[in-house]
Amino acid sequence: MSTENSERRKRLRDSFIESRGYWNAIWDGILELDEDFFEAYVNFSSVPWRSGPLEPKIKEFVYIAVDAAATHLYVPGIRQHIKLALSYGATAEEIMEVLELTATLGIHACNIGVPILLEELEAAGQPIAREYSERQLELKKDFETKRGYWNDFWNEMLLLDADFFAAYTDFSSVPWLSGTLEPKVKELIYTAFDVSATHLYVSGLRQHIRNALDYGATREEVLEVIELASVIGIHSCTVGVPILIEELAAAADGGSAR
Repeated sequence: MSTENSERRKRLRDSFIESRGYWNAIWDGILELDEDFFEAYVNFSSVPWRSGPLEPKIKEFVYIAVDAAATHLYVPGIRQHIKLALSYGATAEEIMEVLELTATLGIHACNIGVPILLEELEAAGQPIAREYSERQLELKKDFETKRGYWNDFWNEMLLLDADFFAAYTDFSSVPWLSGTLEPKVKELIYTAFDVSATHLYVSGLRQHIRNALDYGATREEVLEVIELASVIGIHSCTVGVPILIEELAAAADGGSAR
């Protein structure tokens, strides 16, 4: 490595640490293989850290949510960002709440699947009654009280299986009844994993942005969540580059053997 390259790599490494607050070995290979790409990524990922309004631990909560989402489950990122959140003063209760909020992602199987089921039942000549029972109306009110909103995408699930809906209300409401994060932040967490490239659940994204705004979130805060979530594409490199380096070494060894 030339002295010039060595100096540039040190400068880029220092720039990353200054902007993002950490370093780990995952980045070494990317920096080694393509300095220009690494520099572009540092500039891209650092924008919310240079000018975003959210405090550092909330930024880390957003990373935890997108990495821990069932659609992504990027373990190195979960570990790194939990460590950083703790260093910024987050409590165990706050991080646990982020994970609990993120664990609700699975209900989107019902938000998307149940309306389709009802359409197909109707097409098959098996429509269901569209009137609420007294219990269903009570369950709807309970959801509104605990979760603070209602959206029509819950109607079909409530109509089709009131017991399941009641159980989900209880499950999803735990962070709202005993959690420590302010409501605005809870809604920003939902926004983060709904907008993530591995999920892109538009109906939920719209609802939770609306909720966050109703709880006092600013345009800049919501935009920052979207920007923070947008960097998960780099995981193609944080996973792929170590494999590339291993295979290059194996190929070199094989070439030597021949």
